Amino acid sequence: MSRVRILPSVLHGALTVPVSKSAAHRAVLCAALAGQNLLLPENEAVSDDIAATRECAALLLDGDNSPAVLDCRESGSTLRFLIPLAAALGRKTTFIGHGRLPERPIGVYLDCLPPHGIHCETAGGLPLTVSGQLTPGEFRLPGNISSQFVTGLLLALPLLNGDSDIVLTTPLESAAYVDMTLKAMQAFGVTAVPTQTGFHIPGNQCYRPNPEYTVERDWSQAAFFLEAGILGGPIELHGLLADSCQGDRAAEALFRNFGAQISWKDGVLTVRSGILPDAIPEIDASQIPDLVPALAAAAALLPGRVTRIFNAGRLRLKESDRLAAMAEGLNRLGGQVRELPDGLEITGVARLRGGTAEGCGDHRIVMALAVAALRSEGEVILTDAQSVRKSYPDFFWDYNRLGGKAYVMGNSAESDNLR
Repeated sequence: MSRVRILPSVLHGALTVPVSKSAAHRAVLCAALAGQNLLLPENEAVSDDIAATRECAALLLDGDNSPAVLDCRESGSTLRFLIPLAAALGRKTTFIGHGRLPERPIGVYLDCLPPHGIHCETAGGLPLTVSGQLTPGEFRLPGNISSQFVTGLLLALPLLNGDSDIVLTTPLESAAYVDMTLKAMQAFGVTAVPTQTGFHIPGNQCYRPNPEYTVERDWSQAAFFLEAGILGGPIELHGLLADSCQGDRAAEALFRNFGAQISWKDGVLTVRSGILPDAIPEIDASQIPDLVPALAAAAALLPGRVTRIFNAGRLRLKESDRLAAMAEGLNRLGGQVRELPDGLEITGVARLRGGTAEGCGDHRIVMALAVAALRSEGEVILTDAQSVRKSYPDFFWDYNRLGGKAYVMGNSAESDNLR
């Protein structure tokens, strides 16, 4: 387990953010179902989550109908996307995982798959073994647990020999992630039709190769550099789509509300510090849960302003309890954060004082706190620096290239920038 030592500094310069992890999960699976190996940028390190999806898809689709064992590592998307695909293919499959993944909820599938021919063997989490042949029909599930369950069914149901309907029994949260799924499916020749209650999915469809497909850049990761820009800058972010359907595209507007100066020119987004607003709007996190760590860390450094983040209870079920992790981490470094049942109340300070905080084995906690450490009176030590490999292996390399002073203190196999 590595730690990172961070000294105060200011980030500035130009950066191309990595490809969207969320979009890549979906595209890798759609391409694999079409018999295509989706190529990602050659000069970009592949995150652990995307590597897990690639490896599991290759094993599941290897043409061998014998029982398979899929190691989803710590990736909730990999697990929840592939469970219904294994069921649709009729292949007995055991899913295993690491970190907090074995404890993360899968009960939605335990409720909706058995009535459609699937036998699930589990003690409540992982390992989970599914067997049988998934049959078409009506699938009823809540929309407020995780949109990943909806995505998994959307990817799988077109393969069945009849039409199906997904009926949402509660409002859909993180709806933009489902929009990303529909967009990826359409790019590979498969459709699902939104209805008043969910989605209608025609059966007997086939995924088709799309050799021209490219995965767009990641607004979720860009948020950490919007956070850095509001603490100094200017930072130029290249490759982002201004009209992206990613839910975390909302980061631009949210950081503007924090006082950031943000502008677009020739497809390049530039962010720098601006004038603090008199009041900070409350933030409803129901549709943008992945932005909460970066927003919380930035809010902690808006002196005298109080920020309240709510409808974020699902963050307690991520790689860590992200509400508790951000509150404890920022408070240990000199912030003023109060944990709420479903969110955070943050009173901004001018600077953190420094110290040691736990990364909690969570990539987004480590990255958010690493950026907050830019504006600290003393050095900051964060644990679990290696966890950034889950989504952004080059994070500390890019951080230092922009002027940061982050020094990873791990074993001899770890470089000082975690690249």
